[in-house]
Amino acid sequence: MPSKKALVRRPGPRIADGLVTHVERRPVDADRALAQWQEYVAALEGHGWETFLVEPADDCPDAVFVEDAVVAFRNVALIARPGAESRRGETAGVEEAVARLGCSVNWVWEPGTLDGGDVLKVGDTVYVGRGGRTNAAGVAQLRAAFEPLGARVVAAPVSKVLHLKSAVTALPDGTVIGHEPLVDHTSLFPRFLPVPEESGAHVVLLGGDRLLMAASAPKSAELLAGLGYDPVLVDISEFEKLEGCVTCLSVRLRGLHA
Repeated sequence: MPSKKALVRRPGPRIADGLVTHVERRPVDADRALAQWQEYVAALEGHGWETFLVEPADDCPDAVFVEDAVVAFRNVALIARPGAESRRGETAGVEEAVARLGCSVNWVWEPGTLDGGDVLKVGDTVYVGRGGRTNAAGVAQLRAAFEPLGARVVAAPVSKVLHLKSAVTALPDGTVIGHEPLVDHTSLFPRFLPVPEESGAHVVLLGGDRLLMAASAPKSAELLAGLGYDPVLVDISEFEKLEGCVTCLSVRLRGLHA
């Protein structure tokens, strides 16, 4: 049985200083961000996920986006080497957390860079965004770590958004969804479904037909509900100001022993 364990990290006091690359900077309300994060964690726990709090990294404003620090495939955790140097202090606490959960731990080494938000797993296919934060050496190191475990690694160009999963995620049946103007090559994906809003491209699979989605994507939620899915909406507006989405705020570990 797949495990339902998720790593999360509380937003730090410097969250308003987080990096932005493809959007204009807007003020972030740290208190509201904390309240939204708590509701996000409650949504995970309310749908059967066991959450594990990663050690704070308060000197790193973006540390709440814990997904970027690690990529897991089966029981192997690949500790990222973030493309933004200011984020490299985020990985130590995540490494400790995955090791404590029994993962076999590997690392991305210089000159490789890899952000977890650039990695989309669809069954045994692992799409890796090659763009501003993940370089060719990072893709090669991910391939070396995961292909011996049965993964099929596919590199995907990313030029219009921060990370691959800023553009696309996948439904439980393997269909990749995305806001088409932000996807470099929809032809990379055997099944692609366009959604009407940018934030509608982001889903976290909670189990069964339930999809965790941002409240800012009501039209996309309606579209997916019409296909038989059950959207669970959360307000993450403060994190969206920092190019964050529902996938960024947790690391879902499904390949561990339950």
